Amino acid sequence: MPVTSEATTTWNGSLMEGAGNVAFSSSNLGTFPINWKARSEGSNTTTTPEELIAAAHSSCFSMALSHALAENGTPPERVNTTASVTFTPGVGISGSHLNVNATVPGLSPEEFREIAEGAKAGCPVSQALSGIEITLEATLA
Repeated sequence: MPVTSEATTTWNGSLMEGAGNVAFSSSNLGTFPINWKARSEGSNTTTTPEELIAAAHSSCFSMALSHALAENGTPPERVNTTASVTFTPGVGISGSHLNVNATVPGLSPEEFREIAEGAKAGCPVSQALSGIEITLEATLA
């Protein structure tokens, strides 16, 4: 059965001077502010579409990797993934870099890297981002 997830953005004003908020239908955490300055220059207090994509990519990859490791007979104790999504104004989103560190008893670094590469390819968000370069750095704790 398909599941549909929703987020709603309200934007006020022009691109350069305006601002908005994004809210997730599954969360009662409130809204998250967005604006062009944060997107084009970076910010520690305002989210961006790329940060939201990074959240989706890191969580999806972590789930895919955890599943692949369990299917291999080596379930992880912990998987910690950071996704870094690059945006250049005037160009667009050019890449997502996955940096994963995991605790997986009984697995060599080479085996881990191979399973992580497969999880990267099979992750539904990676597949949705197939128009950009996706790189992977995979290490065992």
